[in-house]
Amino acid sequence: MADLERWRGKVALVTGASGGIGREVVRRLAAEGLRVAFCARRDHALRELAGEVVAGGGHALAVAADLSEEAGVRRMFGQVRERWGGVDVLVNNAGVGFNAPLLTGDPAQWRAMFDINVMALCVATQLAVADMTARRVAGHVIHIGSMAGHRVPPGGGVYAASKFAVRALTEGLRQELRQAGSAVRVSCISPGYVETGFAAHWHHGDEALGRETYGHFPVLQAEDIAEAVAWTLSTPQHMQVHDILIRPTRQGN
Repeated sequence: MADLERWRGKVALVTGASGGIGREVVRRLAAEGLRVAFCARRDHALRELAGEVVAGGGHALAVAADLSEEAGVRRMFGQVRERWGGVDVLVNNAGVGFNAPLLTGDPAQWRAMFDINVMALCVATQLAVADMTARRVAGHVIHIGSMAGHRVPPGGGVYAASKFAVRALTEGLRQELRQAGSAVRVSCISPGYVETGFAAHWHHGDEALGRETYGHFPVLQAEDIAEAVAWTLSTPQHMQVHDILIRPTRQGN
């Protein structure tokens, strides 16, 4: 079990927390004593999660935000700063995926993937590191990537391109932080199949196809990825966890 004692009372910000991996990361970090801010578009789901965290004795700040717009990302950080002074941990979990191939896909869906998976991650990371630097804290930025950032699934070239970008941004930030002499660390976690609402979304809202995607063999659960986030945070300051690849045992690619 990961030991997060040194993070107790610190502030974590988790994006894309209305369900799936983000929701479980919020629960895990709140259970470890972190004050957790989290965002998504679905305000009802956020309020429900905040109530759960508070009922369990934790500290929660739910922020309804559209991360596809830079102003939304900035407002989110402003609210966290106003409530708790700043962030110590950023988990860039928000992400979208569409079955939108390069030759036949909808450019609006390509744009949505890059706006959330890449641009929102970049802006949030810049703001978080600036905040950590100003407050002189040894913070941690964790990107939730994908196995699609390590190989290209059939028909998923554009989505994979957005996740390959996350890998490049992880390494680029690592280099920039080292050059600046910063104590902030950056890590990436790249899951394979995780049973969330992602598959149905990928198939344009087809719930039956979503269930079929996860029905061929035992797949990862959102709690598995939350545990990987907790372990990454538990590592000592001299240890750089760069990228964790996590597949279901029976996943072939």
